[in-house]
Amino acid sequence: MPRVVVDVMPKPEILDPQGKAVLGALPRLGFQGVTDVRQGKRFELEFDGDVDDAVLAEVEKMAETLLSNPVIENYVVRVEETA
Repeated sequence: MPRVVVDVMPKPEILDPQGKAVLGALPRLGFQGVTDVRQGKRFELEFDGDVDDAVLAEVEKMAETLLSNPVIENYVVRVEETA
């Protein structure tokens, strides 16, 4: 069954307070060497049948109108094969 994944991340110029909180917590938990953290979202959409260009176009619309805020976030749509 094909799966389409939409990864959503804040644009680089947008502050990411959740990422900063994780960055601050890592050294307190004994993890060293991390210089920056950005936190985003991942959506996994499963479809019956093949994922063709029409399906990917629909997912692009979903990502632009519902899954992300294009003013402050970037997104990437990709197909993942599932076992």
